[in-house]
Formats: sequence, C-alpha cells, structure tokens
Amino acid sequence: MSQAASQASAFYKQVAKGKRVWTVRDDNGYPAPMTSSGQRAQPFWSSLARVKKIIKTAPAYSKFRPHEISWEDFTQKWVPGLTKDKLLVGVNWSGSKAVGYDLQPIDIQRNVETQRNSEPDYLLKALRT
Repeated sequence: MSQAASQASAFYKQVAKGKRVWTVRDDNGYPAPMTSSGQRAQPFWSSLARVKKIIKTAPAYSKFRPHEISWEDFTQKWVPGLTKDKLLVGVNWSGSKAVGYDLQPIDIQRNVETQRNSEPDYLLKALRT
C-alpha cells in the first residue's frame, strides 16, 4: 500500500470513529492549492495531531492554524460547497510538501460513511472471539 493510500485509509477510519475532520485556516481563509492534475484541492486531516504535524513540517502551512469541523457540518455544508466550487478534498496530506490523495468531496463522504457502517459489525465480531 502506498503512503497516500495508507493515509487515506487512516483518514476514513479516524473520521468514522471521531466524527470530525480538521483543516487549516488563517485570517484570509482556507488554502486550496493547485494540484499536479491542475485542479484545486482543500486539505483535510483526520486528527488534530496530524494538522499540528503538517503545520510544523510543511513550510507552506506554517502560518495556518487548525480548524475543526464536525462530520455533520462537513457532510451537510462543506461537501456541497466544495462540490459547487469544484474543489477536491486533500486527504491526510503529509510530508514537508504536504501531498497525498485528492478526491471528490462526495467520494470522501461515501468512504467515511461506508467505514462508519462497517464499524458495528467489526466490533461485534471482535467481541464474539
């Protein structure tokens, strides 16, 4: 599994469990850099620790601060807004250049919801063994 795939998998699991996502912002708003595919993406992370790490290790994000969003707000407000603005979602970007998977907002929502719906089955199976 690639580093980006591993980060995406961790994102779905952590968000499904914690029911929140994190992004960064400054006084001018939220970053949405151009990706290598020529489309803009706004980065989101699955934990405060991941956001703090990117702020510390990626120079382009050093002046930003963490911003927490509930899963409910993300699905009801952010997914439609990001879609309308034709922005991708950067998933748990990592490293000094802050890179990783960039996906359609609705795909992020579906993947997290799939993870959320599978959690009870997983927990029940674990309890039975």
